[in-house]
Amino acid sequence: MCSSDLVTIERRAFLSSLALGMLAAPLSAAEQPVGKVYRIGLMGLDSAEAPGHTALRQGLRDLGYEEGKNLVIEYRAAEGRYDRLPSLTAELVRLKVDVLVTNSTPGAWAAKQATTTIPVVVAIIGDAVAAGIVPSLARPGGNITGSQFHFPDIMAKRIELLREVVPRLMRAALIFNVANQAVGPALTAMDRTARALNVEIQPIEIKGPQDFDVALNTIGQRRSEAVIVADDSMLRSHGQTIADLVAKRRLPSIGDQEYAKDGGLLAYAVNRVEVWRRAAVFIDKILKGANPAELPFEQTDRIALLINLKTAKTLGLTIPQSVLVRADGIIQ
Repeated sequence: MCSSDLVTIERRAFLSSLALGMLAAPLSAAEQPVGKVYRIGLMGLDSAEAPGHTALRQGLRDLGYEEGKNLVIEYRAAEGRYDRLPSLTAELVRLKVDVLVTNSTPGAWAAKQATTTIPVVVAIIGDAVAAGIVPSLARPGGNITGSQFHFPDIMAKRIELLREVVPRLMRAALIFNVANQAVGPALTAMDRTARALNVEIQPIEIKGPQDFDVALNTIGQRRSEAVIVADDSMLRSHGQTIADLVAKRRLPSIGDQEYAKDGGLLAYAVNRVEVWRRAAVFIDKILKGANPAELPFEQTDRIALLINLKTAKTLGLTIPQSVLVRADGIIQ
């Protein structure tokens, strides 16, 4: 082989290796292939702007998930109408989301009936075992996990708190959504506590906002001396209306944190914002490969007592010091 042929071969080898090197070179940031984009289905019983939903998004951002980059949230809003849950949840299932997120007993039941394969995170539920959502908190065993609080205990505690604030309390109306399956066990616990305190619980069923005026009249007819508002997405979405109606009767009342902020006297309830933020941790674990069947339900201890002193003043009530010192928050 002559020297000119050798030069030609070496030149070809050099050009070939250069081309291969160019093909193997790292892409610029603009040319990088798009990474995994996760899709979450959020079945909201409240409005999209609910504090809990905002907290969930913040929790996801803290864990590195950002909408428009590596996260898409498909949102469906039932807005307190439980009859819409099955169809809206089915929509999210058809989208083949990576994780389905919901809350409350009605929301969890809709998810349980809609899918057995897509992982489900229940941000907050009253009692997952009693409601039949999972057989065990330690090992849920299916596709559903999340956080729960013992709803019956909290509802019973609300009677005790009202009795402390109104020592002569004899009759308390209970406003609840008849469509919420969590109410049954709560009524049993409340009845037990009420009998021990010699307080009569007067249940008033609510199906929707159209029943509020009737409920107000019923409270008057039964000579109720206080009002207890059960935790419920539909009732929560009309908290201001309920608080205003109760104010017309000049009655002390107790509900969740949103209700106290709307004008109710007291709140003894789960810190829903913190629990929703915690739901992001469950989502993150599942997206990273965790099996929801092996993710224990968490029992939340984020329960707070709020007192609306402005409402107390309007009602002419003095909150006992024994209650004030236990308050987690005061609304002036």
